[in-house]
Amino acid sequence: MMMEGEGPQENSSCLLMQLEHILGSDPLIDEVGFVHPTQLMALNGGSAGSLDASANNFQQSSDHVVDTDILLYENSVFWTRDHKLAISTQSLLPLYRAAKHAFMTAIRQYKMLHNLCTKTDRLVDETVQNRSLASENLLESEVMKHSKALLLLSCDFGSAWNGRKLVLSKKQQFSLFMDELLLSALILSYSPKSECAWSHRRWVIKTISGKFPNLQEMVEKESELVENIAEKLKMNYRAWSHRCWLISYMTKEQMLSELKKSKKWAELHVADNCCFHYRSQLMLRILEDSCLRQVPEFCSSHVPDLYQMWKEELDWGETLIRRFVGREALWVHRRFLSQCWIKHFVSGIQGAFFHSDIHPGINHDMHSFIYNEMQLFHTCLTFLDDEFEDGQAQASFAAAYILWLLKQIPQAQGIELEEKLRELGGIKTLLHKLCPDKTQLWDGLIS
Repeated sequence: MMMEGEGPQENSSCLLMQLEHILGSDPLIDEVGFVHPTQLMALNGGSAGSLDASANNFQQSSDHVVDTDILLYENSVFWTRDHKLAISTQSLLPLYRAAKHAFMTAIRQYKMLHNLCTKTDRLVDETVQNRSLASENLLESEVMKHSKALLLLSCDFGSAWNGRKLVLSKKQQFSLFMDELLLSALILSYSPKSECAWSHRRWVIKTISGKFPNLQEMVEKESELVENIAEKLKMNYRAWSHRCWLISYMTKEQMLSELKKSKKWAELHVADNCCFHYRSQLMLRILEDSCLRQVPEFCSSHVPDLYQMWKEELDWGETLIRRFVGREALWVHRRFLSQCWIKHFVSGIQGAFFHSDIHPGINHDMHSFIYNEMQLFHTCLTFLDDEFEDGQAQASFAAAYILWLLKQIPQAQGIELEEKLRELGGIKTLLHKLCPDKTQLWDGLIS
């Protein structure tokens, strides 16, 4: 809606001022939505003057001087209540153009002044220095204000993120870095796959690590944020990649806690491979920190705990495979578990750090492992008579897994496994029967 006597550019600038005032008056806004104008009018009709109230409260409780013209807002453009903000979709384009113009102007002036201050002789008049510093602080404020509004309207505007990094790198204030985490979380509330927002969070955490306290607490909250976002949007690769990145900042106790917490989530989302990949990264890091970076004598003392962790994961994975039929993510996770099991825990395999003479009570025999996998394979083949597609998929995944397993184990055990498969007609025959459309692929892999 255009006010009388105003052109499109003036009206857009006025709307931008109103948006920036809303963001400044309520720094705890944690959710943004873009709604149709008719929906926004209905919201404002049910809570008229909500924005006026927040603005007046801000004016009374702040030392800042607020332009009264800003308080006159378009109730068909904005709605805010309980730290939630709604913006009319009809006004997004003019708001974006005004925010982009304001930000590009501010960042250009800021860089020019910053370069000028760098080149200025140190012996200049103190009054000139103070004026330059005041101008720089003002432009920093403008850059941060306009970039925030711009990023809410266009979350992948890289120059805006970089402009904020430029200012933050100079300030080095812990509170400002915390504000960045709030801003990126706000953006992720409506754009959970924004790579720029996730990348900015990693930059913040990396920057403050080692310089500011409570890093472990921050890592724990980051992990919870990812889980909450993943619950709203399934198979969010970027969110789970961020969680995997956090592992490098976790203590061993935190990693074990994450394994425990993510187990329940995985049971409720067995088709989401991202969570199982996260669990595999946790387990690898625990294995690496406990043994592979240490001397063999130290490793042997950790083997029972690692063995138990892997054994429980294998048993748990098998239970899920039997319970949830035809879920490929479960079979992919089993490949990871089996590969590490064969490499690190089976006695007699080159490179394994376990020695049966040190822990004779634990059976790591390859024959037992193969027998257990064949039992699982037999169970999955019973779904061949099932008329549903999931049953066919289960048998197909099981056969492909056995074919993969043949290539992971030593030749002697491979011959034993092939003999067991011949009793079922041979792996090649089974694969052709289960997936006739992939005949050439099976023939190439088997040969």
